[in-house]
Amino acid sequence: MTYLNQEIFGNPIEKWLIALGILLGSFVLVKVIYWMFSNIFQKITSKTKNKLDDKLLRTLQKPITFLIIALAYLYAVKFLHFTSNTESILLNIAYLFIAVVLTSIISRIIDAVISEVVLPFSEKSETSFDNHLIPVIQKAVRAIVWSLGIVIGLDNIGFDITAMIAGLGIGGLALALAAQDSVKNIFAGIMIFLDKPFKIKDRIKIDGHDGVVEEVGLRSTRIRTLEGRIVTIPNCTFTDNSVINVTSQPALKVRINLGLTYDTTEEDMQKAIDILKDIVKNQDAITDDYAAGFNGFGDFSLNILFMYYVRPESHWLNTQTLVNKEVLKRFNEQGLEFAFPTQTIFKKEI
Repeated sequence: MTYLNQEIFGNPIEKWLIALGILLGSFVLVKVIYWMFSNIFQKITSKTKNKLDDKLLRTLQKPITFLIIALAYLYAVKFLHFTSNTESILLNIAYLFIAVVLTSIISRIIDAVISEVVLPFSEKSETSFDNHLIPVIQKAVRAIVWSLGIVIGLDNIGFDITAMIAGLGIGGLALALAAQDSVKNIFAGIMIFLDKPFKIKDRIKIDGHDGVVEEVGLRSTRIRTLEGRIVTIPNCTFTDNSVINVTSQPALKVRINLGLTYDTTEEDMQKAIDILKDIVKNQDAITDDYAAGFNGFGDFSLNILFMYYVRPESHWLNTQTLVNKEVLKRFNEQGLEFAFPTQTIFKKEI
């Protein structure tokens, strides 16, 4: 046993082995906890009606295991003896890591409560304002929790927080100048919440983008374009440009200009107008407000203006496709010819 009493870095080999055993034991305990989470706790939470416990089980599994390892590391360091400087560094690493893990646990618990309790409750309300505001509050609370956690962690390892805050105050002016755009976007985000020009899942048009709103944040808004791409737009864009809320329109107006050849008779012109009205009449996807008329003499065609409105719940492109195909079919059946750019040249005989 004299071998175990030999010292390495100021500690007997026996103590090093015990410290190593503590760390290895924590890893074994982590494996046991993983098994309990997967096989016991998961079965228990699956039988409950609410989803909060399921989400807490999923989100807290990793940080809890990290906390066990951090506590084992802290105990192992305290079990051994080092010089004051070395011990201080090793303990500070443990304290900082524990502070980060505890902050992560608190943040995840708050996120789960807001997502699974507060947000579903707000969706039952008649107004959409809280649906916009709660995700922003969730992000703000998360930022506050992490800020406090980092400050407490740094304070525990000996940082002078008061001096740090004073130093931030000195550089506050430079930071404010650098963050002008961010501040502008935040105030613009607040105006979006107050004015409510659109809500989540509304289709809007803004600055050349056309898509459905997926998320409204304090700094930016995300929309999914009709091509399926996510576009992140700074909130100040909504205050500096006009926003078209496509979803709020009672119906989508479709305007078509048709041109028939100049040899079309008056009877054929009236027949074409009657066909157009008959195509959209009694269509479930189209409102009763439609019109068709002979509206002018073009350079190479007799022009017909055809207008109708697609209901909001109907697919605008599919409806236009069906109407256009029916126009093409019935005009061809009736021998009504569409005009195309032509020129007639008269040569004067001398």
